[in-house]
Amino acid sequence: MNSESYPPAIAELLYPERLQPLGPGNPNLEAKPRLESLMVESAFAPAQVKRTHPAEACLAGLWLYHDFLEESHKRSQDLASVEGSYWHGMMHRREPDYANAKYWFRRVGRHPVFESLHKAAAELAAQSDLLGQPPAWKALVRAEEWDPCAFIDWCERSKVEEGEAELLCRRMQQREWELLFDHCFRMAVRD
Repeated sequence: MNSESYPPAIAELLYPERLQPLGPGNPNLEAKPRLESLMVESAFAPAQVKRTHPAEACLAGLWLYHDFLEESHKRSQDLASVEGSYWHGMMHRREPDYANAKYWFRRVGRHPVFESLHKAAAELAAQSDLLGQPPAWKALVRAEEWDPCAFIDWCERSKVEEGEAELLCRRMQQREWELLFDHCFRMAVRD
């Protein structure tokens, strides 16, 4: 992720990069004061926010990035938007509450980041040792489009097994976070 393409208040929260766990993780207490002080206007400065909902979605994503699931949940569930549902689903996947995550992803429907995420997931899988192994991984990345519910199933399995499968899911999850965050950021500041 290129944190330099974001305003300073956001960029400093994205450095150093974090590879989020598939589960709840441990909140990054060092980042909490900065997260608590973020308001939409200050987070995006000097850029001007044109749309509040996607800007608020970015803040939910930042809390999730630093493993504050409860705070991310509060923010995402208050957003009556596809992006709010997406962050909500990601948070529940990490909680882990897989059935609830699937519910929220069904509310998302087909999201604009799915195409890029599908390509990124296939590239990540091709770089791992797993593509030649379980046939189900092949089905996930060789499907015609991204299936968030199938990914939830793989996260659930991989979290238990650990190893290469877990690492691949974490990398896919990270790419998903990056794509959704960037999508929300651009929606927030675009005319």
